[in-house]
Amino acid sequence: MTKIAELYVGDTLNEIQLDPVSRIDLIKYAGASGDFNPIHTIDEEAKKAGLPGIIAHGMWTMGNLAKLFTTYYEEGFIQDYSIRFRGMVFLNDVVTLKAELKERDENLLKFDVLAVNQEGKPVLKGNVVYRLF
Repeated sequence: MTKIAELYVGDTLNEIQLDPVSRIDLIKYAGASGDFNPIHTIDEEAKKAGLPGIIAHGMWTMGNLAKLFTTYYEEGFIQDYSIRFRGMVFLNDVVTLKAELKERDENLLKFDVLAVNQEGKPVLKGNVVYRLF
């Protein structure tokens, strides 16, 4: 495994493909986060809201994106994290997480991060600032 400190601008972290989004994932996340909005767990409520089906919590997707950096926590930590939601994540979607190093400034590594669905459509875009120890 390459150390994150050895990356050059333009290098990417190993992509992570999540398992298909399951109802139980979203029920567990609702309990952990306290976000019990029924559009995330009950089909009928999602349809009443004009959605084709239940959608994942945006913060579920954002939280999963941090998995790109967990293998590097011995070298540093995420100092800043900002994202924009670009699309909805539906039940059974397969989300792939990506990160590319865009800038190095001494002990700060600035990454563009992206989450795409199985069709390659972005569902989340953003930036992560990783601080080396």
